[in-house]
Amino acid sequence: MKTLVLPALLLLPLLAGCSDDDNDVTGPDGARMYHQVQRLGNPLVSEVFLAKRSHPTHGATGPAQDVAQIGAELRNFVLTVAGRNQTVANTLQAVLLPDMLIVQTNKAPGSAGWLSWALADGWGGRTLADDVVDAGLMAVFGPLLDPDNVSPGLATDNVASDSQFQATFPYLGNPN
Repeated sequence: MKTLVLPALLLLPLLAGCSDDDNDVTGPDGARMYHQVQRLGNPLVSEVFLAKRSHPTHGATGPAQDVAQIGAELRNFVLTVAGRNQTVANTLQAVLLPDMLIVQTNKAPGSAGWLSWALADGWGGRTLADDVVDAGLMAVFGPLLDPDNVSPGLATDNVASDSQFQATFPYLGNPN
């Protein structure tokens, strides 16, 4: 008898939680509030274009506020620090804001690459071999957007990839 009592006691809470009421809803409460601590859709935006004092504002707001809250600061960096013209500043703002990663899966897989979704009609995202630092520097300081207004010495970080990518999962080679 004792051997049946213990399993019955263990099953009791499980059975008590069951219901055939069709109005039961499982999952998070729709009224639940979350506190966004940080976001970093495109590291180039906050780590290069924005002053350190702007990071908390950028991290605490959503992409819908980006153009209004950080658009002027991004354009100002491109115009003054990078010494580029207004067309380049406006293009970079249009491409980089709102600060979120966009992946368009209806595009050719061969067009994958960071910034390619906006600049080369690609599907966005990032491939393992993408050098996002060089791509960002090339967009800001190189001839990509204006061949007549460049700072060649700043268009690369001169750091080559030392990763050996594999053809099968997990795709990454051994750590260096």
